[in-house]
Amino acid sequence: MMCEAGDHPGPAFSALLEDSAEDLYEHAPCGYLSTLLDGTIAKINTTLLNWLGYERDEVVGRRRFPDLLTVGGRLYHETHFAPLLRMQGELGGVAFELEAADGTRLPVLVTSTIKTGTDGKAQLVRTTVFDARDRRAYEQELLRARDEAERERDRVQRLARTLQQTLLPPALSEVPGMRVAAYYHPASADEVGGDFYDLFPLTGDTWGFFLGDVSGKGAAAAVVTSLARYTLRAAAVYAPDPAAVLDHLNTVLHQQFHGADPRYCTVIHGRVRPGGDSAAVTLATGGHPPALLIRADGTSSFLDLPGGQLVGALPNPRFATMDVRLAPGDTMLLYTDGLTEARTQGRARYSEEQLREDLTGLAPTTAPAVITAVTGLLAGFGDGVEDDTALLALSIPLPGSDRP
Repeated sequence: MMCEAGDHPGPAFSALLEDSAEDLYEHAPCGYLSTLLDGTIAKINTTLLNWLGYERDEVVGRRRFPDLLTVGGRLYHETHFAPLLRMQGELGGVAFELEAADGTRLPVLVTSTIKTGTDGKAQLVRTTVFDARDRRAYEQELLRARDEAERERDRVQRLARTLQQTLLPPALSEVPGMRVAAYYHPASADEVGGDFYDLFPLTGDTWGFFLGDVSGKGAAAAVVTSLARYTLRAAAVYAPDPAAVLDHLNTVLHQQFHGADPRYCTVIHGRVRPGGDSAAVTLATGGHPPALLIRADGTSSFLDLPGGQLVGALPNPRFATMDVRLAPGDTMLLYTDGLTEARTQGRARYSEEQLREDLTGLAPTTAPAVITAVTGLLAGFGDGVEDDTALLALSIPLPGSDRP
């Protein structure tokens, strides 16, 4: 019952007010912990320790917050939660599962805030953990559905397709004065690939885009793909130089996966600014196959950028940039090596030069027309496509043209 104005609290209420702040922290109805910036637990309250069944000296200074999470929770924390928290400074209401000392799982909702010093630099992370055990039945149903999908091939394929869709944009952004198109061709219905692409607005008159290929396949590659896409989009917002964006991604990947299971990727990233009847494009590449530029006059060329090294493989790689202007009728195609390394019906390897010859005859053309032509090539290869293939094309339409 709340006290109204003029009421005088009784002795019992006064005794409650004498409760110490430390006791309130330790025995709050929710969990509290403070961690260093690398996740190491510096302080944790009694409530959370009791939930997990740990002694204080087993946790403080010995474990990182992600260590308390389940395997799936650790992946999500490292690829989504932690990067977003570093960008925003605060993140709340995120569902996780904690793993107790006896192996049982505790569903929780987590809210974290970065504490900064007077100089504005981050000092530690304060996290509040709320018990969400009423979600257990829902979580168990998800686990049952996942186990069933793993036992049955058709359900495994549906799961792989669904996960693959989450790694690709649901739709490309529209760029005024340009035509854009993309396509993803999975080589296997059973495994998630590591190819990815995106096109997104940056400022009022500039758009960012990228296309890449992560080493490996399956869930491990999907984790890196998700991290790469998120990092590229986030870095492109504040780094106007595409090479600097790749350098940021390299730092994240090299720090995250430099141990016994190194992961890296090839990426081509750029910015496009339409203006009048043309568009200015700045490209940077990290070990990726060169983009193909098909001019309206029927000429074509590969946009080779010397010195672009794999992203995530080296601590200090070199990334080169190139400026290109697209004129009316010009089309630029980005692709992954699943296309150029496919085997034709004669079982010979397809090649970049063969790709150039097959597409140059389309000039002047558009992005959708080029993607349609390449998807036809992929269909003609049949089982000769041994790796996933991602395609992204951008073009400037001819004046008065109504071509698709």
